[in-house]
Amino acid sequence: MSFASRLTRTPHPYEPDHAAEIAPLVDGLSPELAELIRGTAGSSPYLKGLIEKEADWWPAALDDPEAALEGVLRDVRALDADAMQRDLRRAKRRVALLVGLADLGGVWALEEVTGGLTRFADAATHAALLTCVGAEIRRGRIPGVEEAEGETGGLVTLAMGKMGAGELNYSSDIDLICLFDESRYAPEDFAEARQALVRATRKLCAMLSDNTADGYVFRTDLRLRPDPSVTPVVLSMEGAMRYYESLGRTWERAAYIKARPCAGDLDAGERFLKELTPFVWRRHLDFAAIRDAHDMRLRIRDHKGHHGAITLEKHDMKLGRGGIREIEFFTQTQQIIAGGRDPELRVRGTVEGLRRLAAKGWVPQDVADRLILRYRQHREVEHRIQMIGDVQTHDLPRTDAGFDRLAALMGQDQATLRREIKDGLEEVQSLIEGFFAPDRGQTCEPETPAIPDEVASRWLSYPALRSARAQEIFGRLRPEIETLLGDADRPEEALLAFDGFLRGLPAGVQLFSLFEANPQLINLLIDICAISPALGAHLSRNAAVFDAVIDGDFFSDWPGVPALVRALEQRLAGEDDYERKLDAARRWQREWHFRIGVHHLRGLISAEEAGRDYAQLAEAVIKALWPAVVAHFAHRHGGPPGRGAVVLGMGSLGAGRTNARSDLDLIVIYDADGEAMSDGRRPLSARPYFARLTQALVTALSAPMAGGRLYEVDMRLRPSGSQGPVATSFASFQRYQREDAWTWEHLALTRARPLAGEEDLAADIEAVRAEVLSAPRDRAALLKDVSDMRARIAAAKSPDGPLDPKIGAGRLQDIEIFSQAATVLAGRSDRKTVRGLVHARRLGLVSRAEALTLKNSHDLCVLLLVSTRLIAETTPKPETMGLGARRFLLDHAREETLEDFIARLVDLSNRAAGIIDRALDGTDDDNG
Repeated sequence: MSFASRLTRTPHPYEPDHAAEIAPLVDGLSPELAELIRGTAGSSPYLKGLIEKEADWWPAALDDPEAALEGVLRDVRALDADAMQRDLRRAKRRVALLVGLADLGGVWALEEVTGGLTRFADAATHAALLTCVGAEIRRGRIPGVEEAEGETGGLVTLAMGKMGAGELNYSSDIDLICLFDESRYAPEDFAEARQALVRATRKLCAMLSDNTADGYVFRTDLRLRPDPSVTPVVLSMEGAMRYYESLGRTWERAAYIKARPCAGDLDAGERFLKELTPFVWRRHLDFAAIRDAHDMRLRIRDHKGHHGAITLEKHDMKLGRGGIREIEFFTQTQQIIAGGRDPELRVRGTVEGLRRLAAKGWVPQDVADRLILRYRQHREVEHRIQMIGDVQTHDLPRTDAGFDRLAALMGQDQATLRREIKDGLEEVQSLIEGFFAPDRGQTCEPETPAIPDEVASRWLSYPALRSARAQEIFGRLRPEIETLLGDADRPEEALLAFDGFLRGLPAGVQLFSLFEANPQLINLLIDICAISPALGAHLSRNAAVFDAVIDGDFFSDWPGVPALVRALEQRLAGEDDYERKLDAARRWQREWHFRIGVHHLRGLISAEEAGRDYAQLAEAVIKALWPAVVAHFAHRHGGPPGRGAVVLGMGSLGAGRTNARSDLDLIVIYDADGEAMSDGRRPLSARPYFARLTQALVTALSAPMAGGRLYEVDMRLRPSGSQGPVATSFASFQRYQREDAWTWEHLALTRARPLAGEEDLAADIEAVRAEVLSAPRDRAALLKDVSDMRARIAAAKSPDGPLDPKIGAGRLQDIEIFSQAATVLAGRSDRKTVRGLVHARRLGLVSRAEALTLKNSHDLCVLLLVSTRLIAETTPKPETMGLGARRFLLDHAREETLEDFIARLVDLSNRAAGIIDRALDGTDDDNG
């Protein structure tokens, strides 16, 4: 498709006499192309000069502009060092002319225009860098580096800003950060190598930016590097990393959204950016970035004087109100907020960033569409301003004559142009200003403060409120907090709990900014504090879990184990270091654990469903973490001998129902080839190998780290209990269960469930479990064993008050032991308590009505256990139970008062205990 056939617009000659001067150059062109060239020359003195200087080149280039651009880039990559300075400038003239004509004629879209300019900047920078570093290498000034094709001594330039994003404007400067990989040099060579690379970088900048008789290539700015007033033009990567980790600021994080290795040692540059990822992309939702971006905008306005109503004369299309930078700030700030949690938002381009943000629900689709439209329009105006004289300016003309020239270059009349520009600036300002403005909910004192002055004064001593900025943001939140506290069932309780949350919070700016941007979170926090002070205290230490509430799928249905495993595996795959994997698992688990709790608190799921979800979460953690533990252990000791190992869940985990504070009962069973040795650097025989691997799993799950701990682990249900080895061989497991296991161990076996490890070994273990449980039993002997077991438990443990769900006759543990006994007597391998009660009925141990009573008592105890473990660490006492906690429990139990609930619990428990007593004694009342 020819250039002429792709024309969609044509500039008008503002100065017809200038258009006439290039008449000989358009002879023989099609009428459409001739009109484009005349209109361009008649409105842009700069482009007219290029048309004249490159008259021997551009007519053929317009036959296939894409191929012409590729040809220029190819020539740049092959330039001879001796002619580099001159030939780069000729290449720049040709690219500027080709891109300018394709832009003015509408042949290329904005991304093709800015992409073409950026690709040339990449090629020119790389060619100049190779030349300048190569000269240092040839002179022997870079120790240990030999001359070779593409060798840069570890030096890389990072393209920042518009160049990094592939969005260079027509007369843009290029922003570069120059770094070198210090690991390539011995410590004694470091200073000499850096000195040589500093010289090469200065020559690189001169080669690109010096304005010679042939012009210039790009004005080059190195001031985005760390602390540019005192640092050399080239920094070591390790030094730069130390700076960003300790002193990096929000604007530097935003700058690195667009950073891209563009020249030199690109692999080293990519490694540096990957290592810098935690600095740029915070793991929590970073709403404090909104305030930083707003402050930055205000500083720019103060410095440039961009205040008051929008006046077009001399308005800065980049930095002024409603301008390009506002759209970029908006996009980058939203990316910073959420990009740490969603890698799909980590894109460099502004348009693509807005599209991704809209697709993910962070920006309304209509807002993103309007901003993309206005961004394109603004950039086109910016390009025309710069094309007139090749000046790096973004200011609209100050006179009518200037607007006439700009309108002519855009193929419009002045009135239409003015209206479109002003409409665009005002629309951008209206769309964005509300997002940045921190004035929403300005501090005002309510008529009747819910927070006493002495409490508010005490808060100022808490770590979270010691900074002026935290106090400022909290001041704007305080009216809403006071209202919600005042509306609580028992305001003084809610205030006390909120005080506990605030006291434990180590820092406030990030969280308060999150609350300000998402007021519904304040309501949730007050709810949590009013219902569960203990959970509120936990949240103060793990406030980042609030981020999960902002995710679009937080209130969607539970995804199930396979989806959870995939999600955690993906999170772990993003970390190279083992310790970071463990911390990542902790953060991920906290988010999902919090989600279950919120769903339960808000009545979106029942206690039974919450218990299921907690168990599935634990199962997913073990399934995803076990391969990481094995791989880390194998790095030193080699892969597991024989068929490897399987992790079994026992107790409530095996049965698929845990609570918010459950320990994990685990057993590890392995099947090695005798005492075969592992094949690692430090080989181990099977027994110590799997014992230490099991300890590694326990540590991975239970060790306290920066992200807390995952779970407490209990391995006392393994054969031989706490005195035996922590990992059991498959042969020993079979022998023990068939020959030596006690009745209670066979009861526990009804709950055993393989969670992770080798599938074929898991299938064999399950087969042994089914075989052992299906063996014939002496009914009387088993029932006597269970009766003795109940008596020992009753003697050893007393119920912890009337609200103890586990301990006591007819309560959770009692009913579950009876259910397990019935399962064993039936020769079945069911894990669920309700199935055991069905077997008890079929065996004639209980009647249908009695089985239903046992189930009702069990269900009520489960409701009590799962609900109270969410709101407190221990069994609650009726006399100290807060009103919010009472209401939460009673809403789920559908009772009006706590006294009614306790009466129902006691009645069901007493009836259940009597049923079990009769069943174990062999008394047969009415087993119909």
